[in-house]
Amino acid sequence: MRIVLIHPNYHSGGAEIAGNWPPAWVAYLTGAAKSAGFADVHFIDAMTEDVDDDTLRAQIASLKPDLVGVTSITPSIYKAERVLELAKEAHPQAVRVLGGVHATFMYKQVLSEAPQVDVIVRGEGEEIFVALCTAIAEDRWPADRGTIKGIAYRDGSEIIANEAAPTIKDLETIKPDWSILNWERYVYIPLGTRLAIPNMARGCPFTCSFCSQWKFWRDYRVRDPKKVVDEIEDLVENHGVGFFILADEEPTINRKKFIEFCEELIRRGLPDRVKWGINTRVTDIQRDKDLLPLWRKAGLVHISLGTEAAAQMKLDLFNKETRVEQNKEAIRLLREADIFTEAQFIVGLDNETEETLEETYRFARDWNPDLANWTMYTPWPFTPLYQEIRDQVEVFDFEKYNFVTPIMKPAAMDRATLLDRVMHNYRRFYMIKALFHYPWRGTGFRRKYLLGCLKAFMKAGFERTFYDLGKVGYWGPQSKKNVDFHFDDSREIAPAQMADWEAAADRKERMMAVRDQVRAAKRAKIAAKASACGGGAEQLSDEKLEAAMTSVIADAEIKKDRVRII
Repeated sequence: MRIVLIHPNYHSGGAEIAGNWPPAWVAYLTGAAKSAGFADVHFIDAMTEDVDDDTLRAQIASLKPDLVGVTSITPSIYKAERVLELAKEAHPQAVRVLGGVHATFMYKQVLSEAPQVDVIVRGEGEEIFVALCTAIAEDRWPADRGTIKGIAYRDGSEIIANEAAPTIKDLETIKPDWSILNWERYVYIPLGTRLAIPNMARGCPFTCSFCSQWKFWRDYRVRDPKKVVDEIEDLVENHGVGFFILADEEPTINRKKFIEFCEELIRRGLPDRVKWGINTRVTDIQRDKDLLPLWRKAGLVHISLGTEAAAQMKLDLFNKETRVEQNKEAIRLLREADIFTEAQFIVGLDNETEETLEETYRFARDWNPDLANWTMYTPWPFTPLYQEIRDQVEVFDFEKYNFVTPIMKPAAMDRATLLDRVMHNYRRFYMIKALFHYPWRGTGFRRKYLLGCLKAFMKAGFERTFYDLGKVGYWGPQSKKNVDFHFDDSREIAPAQMADWEAAADRKERMMAVRDQVRAAKRAKIAAKASACGGGAEQLSDEKLEAAMTSVIADAEIKKDRVRII
């Protein structure tokens, strides 16, 4: 059985400014497939190689696969659907499979708009993918598709989603095959070295309202730190990797295991051969301030902080559970530990104004991180925050949901002005850094890294790829009137997906009502205890209250939707 995996050719002008990012998903799926006996696996990185449609169609026709698999986040969904359309044209006998976070939660939308998609893998993919491959290899597809947990498909005019597959409890059973990648193509520009993105954990225990990771992975699970270092050592020795970024949402959550990870890197002498970066929360930095020298000794040189917003009301809206003043303190602590800091600001919500954007710039200057990013608020269509602000969403062209295009239109300004003010912040911040900070701050590695970051920004700016500026026609404040974001107004939400959203909203409303009733009953019980000592009205036990709540919630969650991922 021949499997062809394809990374869609999508570019946004965001994270790519730092280099070409290796698609880790293909290594994990390939490893799972080969472990199950499916050795004939091929990979086409259409994004990194910038493969056009005609070339990709010819490559698929030449390979004659039994299965074509592609993944997608929200902004690359149309490119992924196009890949499977080309696969249908080139080799219609192949089963066409789509996975990833967007298809997981928006499977009704995808199956409504893309008939070329045969099946969707929902959620954590390795075990589901192997089950699907096995059914195809044994000629049980599509006859037995109803028995495969974790997939969605069409049956005539009906969209079917099977029962959700369980999460992988033992992450050590997953053996990624990193050899499937052409490592010469994945370079981290600031250091001019090969880049990898392994993970130490899956999931996140926090429930930020704008994020989907905690929904996608469901359970929070952490690997054995020594096994993770084994993998990194392999990447360094056998694939020439000189920089890695842990893919975890917050690898420092499990303090004990993160310490073990750092100590194991040091014990093997790896910090002399590979540097690395992470994303984490400011609260973890404050909690572990005494450990920062250990982190740095282990080779951790770059931390991107989810500061998210300069205004406290935005942090509260995002459910960040942090305070503005904590951001400044975390950046100071990291600077003193000689760890480069990157502050992230989310902008472009309904209440954004030129004044609030100026405020984010003042905070960036005051906090003085090494790097700062102003990210356009992107309302993932499967997150809690999207459901709350859905009436404000005017753009359903998911290709533009890329963190650099202003999907939301603030009440006080148009989108072109929002983009212009964000660029104004970038120009000022990095001009000061380029003239007065990067060339003069420290020597050796620190200076090299900062100048490398500046090189990456200048390269993207010169090529007009940064923030998609070339595509939208932005050349400075004088060009605001000519900016065109090229939204595809023909894109709409499929009726099946809309009905699913409405059902989810109804479930949430019922759940909240039940919780309020239970809390009210508990409060009444506590208040009545004093007068109930010598007799009185019958009390409802905690067990009965919880049982009643659980029963109603379960009914609301399951009754009409037996396949929810969470």
